[in-house]
Amino acid sequence: MARCRRSKTRWFRRQTEKSVTGWIMLPILISNPHAGLSIAPEVEAINLLTPEEIFADGDEGAREIYALEDHVQAFLTTDIARAYVDLNRHVDDRREDGIVKTCTCWQVPIYSEPLSEDLIQDLLAKYYHPYHEKLRELASEVVLGLDCHTMAAKGPPIGPDPDVERPLICLSNGAGTTCPEEWLHTLAEDLGRSFKCEVSLNDPFQGGFITRSHASELPWIQLELSRAHWTTFENKRQQLLDALTIWCARH
Repeated sequence: MARCRRSKTRWFRRQTEKSVTGWIMLPILISNPHAGLSIAPEVEAINLLTPEEIFADGDEGAREIYALEDHVQAFLTTDIARAYVDLNRHVDDRREDGIVKTCTCWQVPIYSEPLSEDLIQDLLAKYYHPYHEKLRELASEVVLGLDCHTMAAKGPPIGPDPDVERPLICLSNGAGTTCPEEWLHTLAEDLGRSFKCEVSLNDPFQGGFITRSHASELPWIQLELSRAHWTTFENKRQQLLDALTIWCARH
């Protein structure tokens, strides 16, 4: 099931206003769609994946790095692993790495038998549609949506860049279609200063389904942090929070 937490403090004033906990509440919606590691109960009997294979297909560290629900106005995540229902795919995407997959991004088979259409629709009704409905509901409360991911240090076999070394950070906005270019560039500047690295724009990713499909409701940016272990998850979390706080003060 999708898990949502909104801060009890609903307001934000640049630089000065703080919540009752003492932390600035950022007017951002954090979407963390690939942090889950649980098997959907509906497919557990035919699941072939080991816990290690589920972990390898998911966004390692996403649950820890993007645990910013006490600092942002809106936050949404899920416990279900992306191997079973990928929330960042179009509802009609039936590729092997689509909305309900047949193999992981490392080309490991997921099921012992094909899924029926009734079972697929059941998975979408329970996990996919509620997540996107909640994103639409939360859009009116914030100024920016940030769809948050971690990416393999080198592109997996199923992806836009197989076996290519990736940057430490990638920001994307659908090549200029999901948020103002100025916002993308200033966020890249703030992340670059905080993480002390170059930030790639729209390469290797140009924004996934969440970023593109919800941009009519709210400006969206997709954020990808490398899974390379150059620092701890806690450090990445703090560096991200520092950059977002500065960015919100600028806008």
